[in-house]
Amino acid sequence: SLIGRLMLDLPEEMGLIAVAVRQTQGKGRGGNVWLSPVGCALSTLHITIPLHSNLGQRIPFIQHLVSLAVVESVRSIPGYEDIELRVKWPNDIYYSDLMKLGGVLVNSTLIETTFHILIGFGFNVNNSNPTICINDLITKFNKEEGTKLKPLSADCLIARTVTVLERLIDIFQEKGPNGILPRYYKYWVHSGKQVRLHSEDGPTAWIVGIDDYGYLQVHEEGKGIESVHPDGNSFDMLRNLIVPK
Repeated sequence: SLIGRLMLDLPEEMGLIAVAVRQTQGKGRGGNVWLSPVGCALSTLHITIPLHSNLGQRIPFIQHLVSLAVVESVRSIPGYEDIELRVKWPNDIYYSDLMKLGGVLVNSTLIETTFHILIGFGFNVNNSNPTICINDLITKFNKEEGTKLKPLSADCLIARTVTVLERLIDIFQEKGPNGILPRYYKYWVHSGKQVRLHSEDGPTAWIVGIDDYGYLQVHEEGKGIESVHPDGNSFDMLRNLIVPK
């Protein structure tokens, strides 16, 4: 709310980020509430994207770039490459395919030929509840592999996420989706997964990937490949089910 009021009064070349220690009125997709205790990495970032650019023509991709940036903020650190952080379409951060530990929410406003983007992201770093956190995964990895990786701080990971995101945006602007998708697929949880559409008794489909606009592509037997839009559908990982909201 604060950044939304400030963003139009700042010089275009100036970046803006708000960082919170905890939040009680966080927002999720579809009106969901996100409660975040101390120990989470919580921030809202303001960026501008030209309408007539690769990313400006594919704004839904921003949430994928942010999710990837969060994962790479950890897995690009030497020694931490095998910490099982992954991305779940369209905007979640997962431990393997088992448990959510973060999410991304993107709001965009088009003013003349510039998108003003507010990116909210939050992920569990040092709080074991209510689900699991990154430092729990590091402790688990140390026990299993006999390593001595140090715990990470929320401040460090927010800074790394923003830095990685800037690089991903530059790559996307230069090369489009194909410059990013190999990195995205490396960390996503859906490769080759079979799902049901609409209901638990619905038709079977296989996840293929995401299209040039960031929508999920599924292959339903006898019907070919179709795209599933995140605003109209929800992905229930526990039941391998894509259902209309």
